[in-house]
Amino acid sequence: MSIQDRLQALGISLPPVAVPAAAYVPFVRTGNLVFISGHIAKKDGKVWVGQLGKNLSTEEGKEAARAIAIDLMGTLQAAAGSLDNVVRIVKVVSLVNSTPDFTEHHLVTNGCSELLGEVFGEAGKHARSAFGVAQIPLGACVEIELVAEVR
Repeated sequence: MSIQDRLQALGISLPPVAVPAAAYVPFVRTGNLVFISGHIAKKDGKVWVGQLGKNLSTEEGKEAARAIAIDLMGTLQAAAGSLDNVVRIVKVVSLVNSTPDFTEHHLVTNGCSELLGEVFGEAGKHARSAFGVAQIPLGACVEIELVAEVR
């Protein structure tokens, strides 16, 4: 089954690459690696604002991370020409806007990691870091960046 078939089965259509909000590019390809800039969570086309442990639950954070995974795949498709050219998702780095006592950053980030696994299978298994931070640009609840190996 192709990646596009898996996305279709999951009811996912990928968005176009978002225009950067500051002085950076959406992705950089060097050799067979693609480094995708951090993508912030969006809900209904707007920044998904909130703080885990204050006004967002772990489950809501997980949904936000899943939404980011979809945006990341849209950018990865643009960088690789096709998601079928992805050899492996190498690394995911997740920043979770959270209160000092929130400790479930890893569970929030699972929203992204689990979807990448569903879409890419074995090639979607990746190294990962998840951090709690005091704030993310525009008040977003989660920001995630990704590194992938491509053909």
